[in-house]
Amino acid sequence: VKVELTSDLRTAYHKYTFDENDKQSLIIDLGFAFNWDKAELSHLKIEDKFTVSGFRHSSGWAANQKVFFVAKFSKSIKGFDLVSDEVYSDQASVTGLKTSAQLYFNHLSDVELNVKVGLSSVSIENAFENISDSVQSFDDVKNKASENWNQALSKIKIETPADSLKTIFYTALYHSQLAPVTFSDRNGEFRMENDSIFKSKNFTAYSTLSLWDTFRAQQPLLTLLQPNRVADIINSMLVYYEPKAVLPVWTLYGNETNTMTGYHSIPVIAEAYLKGIKGFDINKAYEAIKATMMQDERGLDHYKKYGFIPCDFLDETVTITLEYAYDDWCVAQLAKALGKKDDYDYFMNRSKSYANLFDADTGFMRGKFKDGKTWREPFDPKHSAHRIKADYTEGNAWQHSWFVPHDVDNLIELHGGNELFSKKLEQLFAESSEINGENISNDISGLIGQYAHGNEPSHHIAYLFNHANKPWRTQYWVREILKTQYNTTPSGLSGNEDCGQMSAWYVLSSMGLYSMNPVSGNYEIGSPLFEKTTLKVSDDTFFIIEAEHVSDTNIYIQSATLNGRDFTQTVISHQQILEGGTLKFVMGSDPNKKWGVKTQ
Repeated sequence: VKVELTSDLRTAYHKYTFDENDKQSLIIDLGFAFNWDKAELSHLKIEDKFTVSGFRHSSGWAANQKVFFVAKFSKSIKGFDLVSDEVYSDQASVTGLKTSAQLYFNHLSDVELNVKVGLSSVSIENAFENISDSVQSFDDVKNKASENWNQALSKIKIETPADSLKTIFYTALYHSQLAPVTFSDRNGEFRMENDSIFKSKNFTAYSTLSLWDTFRAQQPLLTLLQPNRVADIINSMLVYYEPKAVLPVWTLYGNETNTMTGYHSIPVIAEAYLKGIKGFDINKAYEAIKATMMQDERGLDHYKKYGFIPCDFLDETVTITLEYAYDDWCVAQLAKALGKKDDYDYFMNRSKSYANLFDADTGFMRGKFKDGKTWREPFDPKHSAHRIKADYTEGNAWQHSWFVPHDVDNLIELHGGNELFSKKLEQLFAESSEINGENISNDISGLIGQYAHGNEPSHHIAYLFNHANKPWRTQYWVREILKTQYNTTPSGLSGNEDCGQMSAWYVLSSMGLYSMNPVSGNYEIGSPLFEKTTLKVSDDTFFIIEAEHVSDTNIYIQSATLNGRDFTQTVISHQQILEGGTLKFVMGSDPNKKWGVKTQ
């Protein structure tokens, strides 16, 4: 059977093409289970000879997932078998833990069977309403979807003679806009984790908020490409905040999974407001941000008491402490913008908590006990969560000790200054990725030495050289990552896509930019891959990046101009990009160790 699938916003379109004289039949299985989702209750009903409806309630990663559906067929159903918990039924509907159906269709003279499917988190009635009213052929819908994607992808135009780079770039640009996903029904309704039904009136609700991953580059990319969507993502987060007065960590199907560390809805909100994105209630958002960071769950009680999270109490305490420190800094920036001086002072002070876990003797962030003096022993910076009790999230000390994007200058001072800091960074990329001949962890991939591009905590690290007065080393390592960690094969990503973050890193970095600290409003300068990149900021505003003489060997910036004037800094602001213009680099094969270097 040849299967083709396409979609509009809320309706799935299926086309099945059978061989001549074959039985035209489909199976619907609602009882399937896998390691993070199992059926709790399911239902199937033959509504009429062209329509089937049902639901599947399940638990797993999303503790309360309720999917309601309606399927409308282009051919009449001439027969069916319904099964509930392995028992066949002679009724037109079944309910049970595991239900399934086999449908047999009248052949007529056509080997094609077309299906329109509507989904809802609320009800079968809403699933009916979500099915598109328009009468279109499968190909018409597919072509419209293609047109919509072409419009989205055309916001960035790259010019390069290398077709493989175009394939990687536009695949990445596609991946980076797949999530979050539309969650509210056509009438605005969607189901909350506690089974209440919320009705959005002036915004589209989104779910699949992989915030630990996406706050780093995917969300910043959306602020350039889809600012209106960013506002609706924030409105969605503010709704999810209401039941427990805590902002989302990782929302799946309207459920809080509490997957991963930190509260990285906070940088998403702060970044959007400080970049001038409108369409959400900033006062309500600030109230939610402050309440979230002042509550006591997920180690915040210990964090507030000790100035770090002691390893006596929780796992992954180093990562959690560092991420809370960054979230605090984000709260402070928003408080400052809103004129809340006391809050600004409080959260700025708390944002320095990362320093309490820096061990000057080893040069790593380490697990510390509640006495504030004793480090966890034994210590090996290569050991990860799979080897010993975890002080780090999906990684080790090598990958996690650099996450201080809000206070890089002080992190450099903790290491003893630019030279010692840079030496340690270089060691990260050179250190062996094995222990006794074995890969260090299943959680770590995309390795260049101990740098792990396959997971998000490493994604900003190459850009740290910019702050240590060695921007040519940022240029070198960014190019090395672009070259070795992405390709056009089925294994073209070195780690989990993580809802577009892996690809968003490529999109921004290949343009020559990266959002090392999104809330700062600045993008770090790396090493552009393309001869010319044109970013469509608005209908009549374009920001152009040119790289003269760029090639596989000409990876170093020799000089730069912005709108014809000398440009010698290693950051460019979001506002400068929104204003449009041309950033032009001249590239060469040898590093220019004077460009982008701060003079004393």
